[in-house]
Amino acid sequence: MPPTTSLRALKVIVPCRTQGRRFASHGAPQYNEPSGWLFGEKPLPPGQKRVKEEWENIWYVGMFGSMAMAAVLLYYKPDTSIQTWALKEAKERMEARGEKYKYEPTSA
Repeated sequence: MPPTTSLRALKVIVPCRTQGRRFASHGAPQYNEPSGWLFGEKPLPPGQKRVKEEWENIWYVGMFGSMAMAAVLLYYKPDTSIQTWALKEAKERMEARGEKYKYEPTSA
């Protein structure tokens, strides 16, 4: 059996070491320091044109294309509201009984 002094030392040392470790994150977080420039890009000298990266055009097409497709799909979405169904059902039942579903005022 190990001496009790070494067991006490392990109990004191182990929690101190594990508190500072980052097991699943592989160390300190890595990020770009804020530079004050929009998107971290310095303005180009006059007369120079910004060069796009490879992914930018694909992102624009995908983002705005999906928004346009969503707008078209929402515009042509079928009406499935309970009010529409109830109105249709009421008209069918009134026609089956021989009643008129449109209000026609009587002239006095």
